[in-house]
Amino acid sequence: MELLDAHLVPAVDGVAYGLLLFVVASGLSLAFGTAGVLNLSHGMLYAVGAYTGAELSDGTWGGLLLGLAAGTTAACLVGAGLSAASFPLARRGHLAQALLTFGLALIGGDLLIQFFGADDLPVRVPAALDTSVSLLGHRYPAYRLCFIVMAVLLAAFGTWVLVRTRVGAAVRAAADDPQMLAATGYSPRTVHLGVLAAAGALAGAAGVLGAPIIGPGPGTAETVLMLSLVVVVLGGLRSLWATFFAAIGVGEVQTLGVSVAPGLAPYLLFAAMAAVLVLRSRFAEPATGHGTDGPVPDPLGRLVGRVGARLRRVIRSARPTAGSASPPRRARLPSGAAWRRAAPLLVLCAALVALPGLLDAYTISLAGSALALGLLAVSVTVLTGYAGLPTLGQTAPFAVGAYTTANLAAAGWTVGPVQILLSALAAAVFSAVTGPAVIRARGTTVLMITLAVGELTSAAVNQLKSVTGGADGLVGFPATQALWGGEDLFEESELYTYALVVAAVAVAATLLVLRSPAGKLLTGARGAEARMRASGHPVWRYLLVAYIGAGALAGVGGSVMVTVQQYLSPADVGFEIAAFALLAAVIGGTTSVVGALFGAGLIVATRDWVAGAWPGHGPLLLGVLFVAAVYLLPRGLAGLRGTPGEQEGTTSSPGPRDEPPAVSAPSSAPAPSPVGKAGP
Repeated sequence: MELLDAHLVPAVDGVAYGLLLFVVASGLSLAFGTAGVLNLSHGMLYAVGAYTGAELSDGTWGGLLLGLAAGTTAACLVGAGLSAASFPLARRGHLAQALLTFGLALIGGDLLIQFFGADDLPVRVPAALDTSVSLLGHRYPAYRLCFIVMAVLLAAFGTWVLVRTRVGAAVRAAADDPQMLAATGYSPRTVHLGVLAAAGALAGAAGVLGAPIIGPGPGTAETVLMLSLVVVVLGGLRSLWATFFAAIGVGEVQTLGVSVAPGLAPYLLFAAMAAVLVLRSRFAEPATGHGTDGPVPDPLGRLVGRVGARLRRVIRSARPTAGSASPPRRARLPSGAAWRRAAPLLVLCAALVALPGLLDAYTISLAGSALALGLLAVSVTVLTGYAGLPTLGQTAPFAVGAYTTANLAAAGWTVGPVQILLSALAAAVFSAVTGPAVIRARGTTVLMITLAVGELTSAAVNQLKSVTGGADGLVGFPATQALWGGEDLFEESELYTYALVVAAVAVAATLLVLRSPAGKLLTGARGAEARMRASGHPVWRYLLVAYIGAGALAGVGGSVMVTVQQYLSPADVGFEIAAFALLAAVIGGTTSVVGALFGAGLIVATRDWVAGAWPGHGPLLLGVLFVAAVYLLPRGLAGLRGTPGEQEGTTSSPGPRDEPPAVSAPSSAPAPSPVGKAGP
């Protein structure tokens, strides 16, 4: 009884917190389930309402109502703008939408800070609510009890509109059968606009009413977005009741869990999110071959594979011997075509080698950081472009490699090659452990699982202070030696040369593997997975090896970053860096290794060099870069050179794993899963 009494207030706080997340997540679920938009700017919509409500709050009922009307309207208009921006990308899949909305979130967040300031805004509520009431012998804020009532009414109204009105029927039809909806006279584009505007209005209203609970500040948008994604994944898109209970559970973990099990609370949410997604991907429809430990049991496919193998043996036996005729020559590219393919790599190598003699020390250090980010982007390219596994969590092995190098240096292991090898090994082991949870999923589910892996790694970074230094990071460890017994690397030019040599070796090894028969098998698995499974290929093993190799490459990038920077903080391995790496891969072209390096250099130049001429507006410039890359470079820089098939020996056209998946409505009626056969 005493234990229940001690945790009563946090439990009630969890209900209020959960109801707030339910209202916000309902809008996110509505946008994704009906309009098919993976809106990574949804937290920014909440922040628009929260900032507006806080600015207009004056401690009166009139100020509260005015703030509610203004915040809801402002977020609704922003949601309508998101509809106009994202609708042209509907056929390009969720990856382009995610990058676009993340860029818009950066732009919106910067504008909010410029307009309202960088400090948390105080929120003044009416005097009647700015007090406490007795709740089973405990004093409890009256506003939070009032918010619980308001959130229930808002959720009930939204459910009634969605389930009982013609507008709600049109929204559900837009998810289930948009062609039939268009045949009845409704415009899918109008429904798309209305859905995103309504989702924005829900987020804005939640921001105004929830400002006293999750106040407006620089980190509000990201916090709300991450928690809302967890709620949507746990609750799914098929039932509002499931979303409701998932939101209450998340709220309780955020409040009651912190007081009961503070050491476990940071891991619970994203661990549950990853577990749900993995289970859903394992129980996907067997015909797709997803989630199986081997080839699909298809007798006809096996028969075709055996016949093909016998035909190949017959053909080989019919080939002329060495004494009877000269062997056929391998086809080679024309010399002009070969030079055109090699030109970008040659230009890049020449420019990188010449940089120390052309730039100042600060710019050279930025170039070294760009090489580290470039290796991370190349690892994303391997997974996204070649394996067909789009990732938002590649900073996890990147962090493992970075902290391995930092701790090795602190322990006296300062030889660069040793640090590189051990960091790559540690990152590869980490990827081998987490890989089975990732490689069986497809599409947006992969994005969400890798996001969960990245967030769990970030939580571990903040918790394991003896290894990572916690929020303070690591600094003051010995400098790296390029060779055994050599001198320490201190000068920016020396650090840059070290980073360039490591990056050149790593990229060369990556290109050799990707252009080898193993790389052909990987791209074949991406483009025709079902056929390869039917012919006996263990596709999941190919994907696992690719995932481990990409993790090792990311670990090398993390090691290089620590060597160049000589310090390490959680911000260097967070979600924002993961988004930057994915953007770099998209800028370069998702199958272009050299393009990924170009993209990383452009991002670092924008973030640290161009932004230096306009202090305080780095996020705005990066957001503009995100938006411009999505619109202007649909196939990346490599796509400007010619047809996709000419890009580094493979195709960059979307395979079956990248097709826009079907979406479902967030209604109480059963509907198809939102992400192919294994949606969140």
